[in-house]
Amino acid sequence: MDLESNYEIAPTAEFIQSNKFTRVALQFPDELLKDAVRVVSALRAKLRTLRESNAEQNDDAPEVGLFVMADTAYGSCCVDEVGASHVDADAVVHYGHTCLSPTTTLPAFFVFGKTSISVPDCVKNLSHYALPNGRRVLVLFGLDYAHSIQNIREKFAEVCGAESKPEVQYANVICSVMNPSKGCKVSNEVQGTSGSLTDNNSFGTLSANTYSIGGLVWKLAEGHKMDDYLLFWIGSNNSAFANIVLTYNGCEIVRYDASECSMVTDLSQQRKILKRRYYLMEKAKDANIVGILVGTLGVAGYLNMIHQMKVLITGAGKKVYTLVMGRPNPAKLANFPECDIFIYVSCAQTALLDSKEYLAPVITPFEAMLAFNRGCQWTGEYVMEFRGLINSSPVESRNFSEEARFSFLQGGYVEDFDPQGNGTEEDKEGALALANATEKVLQLRDNPNSIVKGTAKSGAEFLATRSYQGLDIHYDGSLPEPYFIGRSGRAAGYEDEKNGHEKS
Repeated sequence: MDLESNYEIAPTAEFIQSNKFTRVALQFPDELLKDAVRVVSALRAKLRTLRESNAEQNDDAPEVGLFVMADTAYGSCCVDEVGASHVDADAVVHYGHTCLSPTTTLPAFFVFGKTSISVPDCVKNLSHYALPNGRRVLVLFGLDYAHSIQNIREKFAEVCGAESKPEVQYANVICSVMNPSKGCKVSNEVQGTSGSLTDNNSFGTLSANTYSIGGLVWKLAEGHKMDDYLLFWIGSNNSAFANIVLTYNGCEIVRYDASECSMVTDLSQQRKILKRRYYLMEKAKDANIVGILVGTLGVAGYLNMIHQMKVLITGAGKKVYTLVMGRPNPAKLANFPECDIFIYVSCAQTALLDSKEYLAPVITPFEAMLAFNRGCQWTGEYVMEFRGLINSSPVESRNFSEEARFSFLQGGYVEDFDPQGNGTEEDKEGALALANATEKVLQLRDNPNSIVKGTAKSGAEFLATRSYQGLDIHYDGSLPEPYFIGRSGRAAGYEDEKNGHEKS
């Protein structure tokens, strides 16, 4: 597939020209950075042609400045608005795999790419699941296969013929052009591929029968639900597919690997992720110090989610710290050993971190709401998109001061902090309100074998319990101690050692 078609040079140039942008940032992932120079050259040539053709209508049209961005601070699937702001860009053109998370300040144009696929082989495998028993099938796909869905639809209709009409539905791409969100509750107002404006309030359930996830949207038939459908995924085993498996874990799911032209029906490894996530939720319940990892600075609503997490954690009687460090890794998080658990606020496709190598687990905002909201039970439903949690009902304070909680990990009963029965109103409004409240968390009671005693409940308390707390500097006002002259020379032979050898 040639460069002009794969990178959509003509549509990109029309997007820039029609909106009269003068400074545009081109965001490339690492695997496509090798084509950046050729893409910029082709795009400049196309913009020059458009400018010359419109010279009579607009003589003073300025030349468009193009800036290549790579090595994003966070996930490459999100629009890097922070990097674009460094060059004062008017818009961003995003290339490659994307989560289509709504932007906050800059409009964006998405070029998904066009991965090759064998349409006849894909239709053959789709027919194997749709035709024999006439079951309902929902076709989902990676965005880099969106260009072939119409061909698959037409080829499948030919195979079925006029007599057989199985219930097969195809998801659609939400948009290729995205305008910044108008507010924190409304995710985005985007321009669809047909040119009409669609108002998308959430990327989960848009209405009674309309669903959306990972840039795809579809509408189910009346009287049916997601569990009635077999999900036929076209694409690789990437973060977008993991998002599908976790969100719709009650559905039967199969995957067509277009690169290998084969079907994958064994998803046991993906489903094991749910068991581990439940374990991490139980571990989070026993945490005293929680760190919030900021995993995005551009996805609309991330500040509201961070604030909501702070309120939730504080209400549970735990200490919270907010950390901004770019892409997290074990070495970075090891600098904060006082944190028992981390909450990663990011887009849905980067939220799941395999934290087996980390000193402390990393969970999602949805898991934090289940862990820290006392009395909540997990029903099996899983929400990856944090914007679907912003509009949820606020956490209610409940009185559990007389009831201890059983910890499955510690094998005993622990007491959780009751935010309503500690301190006066003046204490709550003061700077030491949280410190005074957390002193009453996980207290040791009469029976030392049944109640687990808590450890450090703040960073300062954790530092006080460490054997090494840094250089010990005395400020007792005493006179300076006399200094001593150390050894000089190299380790192979210091000067005083040489002198000793010479005398002997």
